[in-house]
Amino acid sequence: MRPWKLLGLAGLAGVAATGAVLARSERQRRALTPDDVRARLHERHAALDAVPDPDPRPTTAELVAGRGHRVARLLRRR
Repeated sequence: MRPWKLLGLAGLAGVAATGAVLARSERQRRALTPDDVRARLHERHAALDAVPDPDPRPTTAELVAGRGHRVARLLRRR
């Protein structure tokens, strides 16, 4: 067998496997009722509300360690 023939067969097998995985996930998604989807979204939202937001401003040490060392130097001057 020529290598191109094997490569083509492997490509076809990959396409078929990908299609099977996508079809399975689509079936699982369509099996959910709107109430199930709503309940899952509420669970995710509640989980996100439980996690506190980190401080959005980086510290001077973080700026020095990263690419913003010039900014850190400017902040120290003030």
